[in-house]
Amino acid sequence: MTSMLIDAEGRLVPARYIPSPNCDERPDRNDISLLVIHAISLPPEEFGSDSVIELFTNRLDPQAHPYYQGLQGLKVSSHFFIRRDGEIIQFVPCTLRAWHAGISDWRGRSCCNDFSIGIELEGSDNQPFEPMQYSQLVELTRAIQAAYPISDIVGHADIAPQRKTDPGPYFDWKSYCQALGINR
Repeated sequence: MTSMLIDAEGRLVPARYIPSPNCDERPDRNDISLLVIHAISLPPEEFGSDSVIELFTNRLDPQAHPYYQGLQGLKVSSHFFIRRDGEIIQFVPCTLRAWHAGISDWRGRSCCNDFSIGIELEGSDNQPFEPMQYSQLVELTRAIQAAYPISDIVGHADIAPQRKTDPGPYFDWKSYCQALGINR
């Protein structure tokens, strides 16, 4: 039993909610069957700043770091972001389409944003994730599974293998799936 709950509006209770403008209506609000795990750090390999929040809310200053200049004008979001300390921030209600997957395909279906929920972990391809992140991810996944008919859980690299590598080689799929009692 999880202490987390997705309400009728698609909001996680409890979670800090910071609305992102980078979302829109789903083609079919009842078609939510895929969970996509991502990893992000801004600047790359640095943790703890508000840069991801600023990116997802279109407030990232392109002059604040040389890497950010390449992100100027980018409109992206995710439903959830799990920080290194386990804090969960929600940017987009699950009932709406977040812009996290980009050009993507899963089991013959393109445009994975249409039918997926995206979870970003604060991390990278080059460092292990924190135990608290896994604990929160498992509980969040259970809450999502209780609210929506999730049939597949994948990494961003699984749906966009030509473009993406996250959540990366340090993501412990085995332990995550065992904690959920699922096979991958």
